[in-house]
Amino acid sequence: MKEHVQVPQSPTPNIQYPISNIQPPALLSIQNLHVWFELRRWGFGHAGYVQAVDGVNFDLHHKEAIGIVGESGCGKTTLMKTILGLYRPTKGEISFEGIKLSTKGKREMKFYRSQVGYVQQDPYGALPPFMSVQRILEEPLIINGVKSRAEREQCIRDVMGEVKMTPIEEYITKFPHMLSGGQQQRVVIARSMILEPKLIVADEPVSMLDASVRVEILRLLRGLQHSHNLAVIYITHDLSTVRYFSERIFVMYAGKLVERAKVDDLLRDSRHPYTHALLAATSDPDAANAATFKEVPPGEPPSLINPPPGCRFHPRCPHVIKGLCDVKEPPDFEPAPEHFAACWLYQ
Repeated sequence: MKEHVQVPQSPTPNIQYPISNIQPPALLSIQNLHVWFELRRWGFGHAGYVQAVDGVNFDLHHKEAIGIVGESGCGKTTLMKTILGLYRPTKGEISFEGIKLSTKGKREMKFYRSQVGYVQQDPYGALPPFMSVQRILEEPLIINGVKSRAEREQCIRDVMGEVKMTPIEEYITKFPHMLSGGQQQRVVIARSMILEPKLIVADEPVSMLDASVRVEILRLLRGLQHSHNLAVIYITHDLSTVRYFSERIFVMYAGKLVERAKVDDLLRDSRHPYTHALLAATSDPDAANAATFKEVPPGEPPSLINPPPGCRFHPRCPHVIKGLCDVKEPPDFEPAPEHFAACWLYQ
């Protein structure tokens, strides 16, 4: 049985910026974030930790879209749920517009969650089957104190128009099982937008949809980002979609960010061996290359209960430096401007 590690958080005062040198903070700042889950065995007590997120750092700026990519089990979902406030950090800090979330109580966290929209991977599982579209979209407004029925109805109609669910009367009374997968995902997106958030967290929002619908949903999200000046965290394992959606890509492996760069820089000149492997495993739309098998590193991702010492990719890395990669964890090097890779090849 897994239990989340509860670590007492000491109160931290709000950040004060000097009048003479005012710089707006990043919208979201992740500082040395660790999220570990305790393992217990019946009758034996403590049995270790799952180190799901282990020392993640990055800033997300206003109106920016970033993609977090990595294979299943690398810690993407845990990172996302911690950003949403569903998990508490074991160590480290999350700040929103310069304010540390660890200092906030339930009322402040409720306001924070109203500023962060969430687009789930499985639209059918994310929607209550016993609620109509109108009730699904109305519920966040009621919870957050919008008392005027007329105002709620106007908000619902406005957001349904923005996600292209028109004519509205045709959809507003329907239940989730009466909608297609693409329509269900539009309802999920509408619900994430209903409170006019500043940040959207999209967890593989097109992986459960047909290929023909994926482009429509990605264009819809991109359009909403521009029209509402939103910041977006797009979580996926598919580099073929993230390149069309994000300004920067963060590559995650075994709980750590191993490479960070602008989209074009990373796709044109990736630096970390794990990123090379991800790109090699990406499907090629060119039919002439359909039968071409690309070399990918052997082996499986490490256990997050007992990760290997040093660089966590070293057991699978074709460029491993014995006595260094398998002993000492690499810091972030900057082999090119604004291009960071946690790899000893760039020391």
